[in-house]
Amino acid sequence: MAEFVEVHVTVPDRDTAERIADVVVGERLAAAAQLVAPVTSVYWWRGEINRGEEWLLFMMTTAERFDELAVAIRGLHPYEVPQIIAVPLVAGTADYLEWIRRETTPEPGV
Repeated sequence: MAEFVEVHVTVPDRDTAERIADVVVGERLAAAAQLVAPVTSVYWWRGEINRGEEWLLFMMTTAERFDELAVAIRGLHPYEVPQIIAVPLVAGTADYLEWIRRETTPEPGV
């Protein structure tokens, strides 16, 4: 996996999106989170095609922090099977990538 990833998560509403964003950025699991809405999702669930409006979160982090980030998201997410995927960042400006690295490094003693 690439050193840096963008994590995509869909949630049912703004409150859930903001709660997840606040926690994962606050705990330095992600350097940033962007919330996008509305998005329309069409998906199979329990043998039926469903359609619904959701919020989409994009979070910037390192591949090293992905597993911890996914655990935190699962603990805050209401869905039985939440979408938590990581897309590798194949390029970025050096200063931005360094910022992601710096902001997702746990503080000493934490």
